[in-house]
Amino acid sequence: MKKLFIALTFLGFMATANASTVLPNLSTSVAATSVQDMEEEATAESASFTQELKKRFIEGGPGFMGIVLICLILGLAIAIERIIFLNLATTNTKKLTEGVEEALSSGGVEAAKEYCRNTKGPVASIFYQGLDRVDEGVESAEKAVVAYGGVQMGQLEKNVSWISLFIALAPMLGFMGTVIGMIQAFDKIEAAGDMQPSLVAGGIKVALLTTVFGLIVAIILQVFYNYIVAKIDSIVNDMEDASITLIDILVAQKK
Repeated sequence: MKKLFIALTFLGFMATANASTVLPNLSTSVAATSVQDMEEEATAESASFTQELKKRFIEGGPGFMGIVLICLILGLAIAIERIIFLNLATTNTKKLTEGVEEALSSGGVEAAKEYCRNTKGPVASIFYQGLDRVDEGVESAEKAVVAYGGVQMGQLEKNVSWISLFIALAPMLGFMGTVIGMIQAFDKIEAAGDMQPSLVAGGIKVALLTTVFGLIVAIILQVFYNYIVAKIDSIVNDMEDASITLIDILVAQKK
């Protein structure tokens, strides 16, 4: 009886060990299978969306849809270029002002000009122009700062008007495609002499597709345009505040 009890205990221990080994492996395989299934579903959804987009683009007609696509490409190219330029033009005006003030106190105007020359951004360029005219008086330096500030503002706003043009142009082209599609639909009805839904559906679908794609392009470019305008306003405000601070520093240095 004692030997039978020992044998049953040993068998129970082995069964527990096997179960503890099998269950983690089973859960791991189930988790891997579910992750693989989710990845396959995501890939299938992405492929179906791309195919559907391509199909709708072709159905809209290569004429107006191609022009709308060109508006999107050109608008995005200009927007990305402007965003990169504006991010590079952003400087820490507080640090720049403190550095110029310290350079003026320790090394004079030439040291401050050298500090501005080694600093990137429109604010440093404005500071350099002001310091370059400081020998002619504070008023001359102030005029130089104001004049060169306008030049820098023009460089910040360069090509931004093209983005607004594409924002307005894309929906107009879409609406034009809509009108042309409706005209084609009525031409088919007139030629057939009968009001059949199949004759009207094709033209109306083309008309609506061009409108949808034109609006999508306009919405995308509008988001980029608003970001760019906000970035320009922020940089211009920093330029104006820093310019006032520079004039105050020059006036204090003259006293």
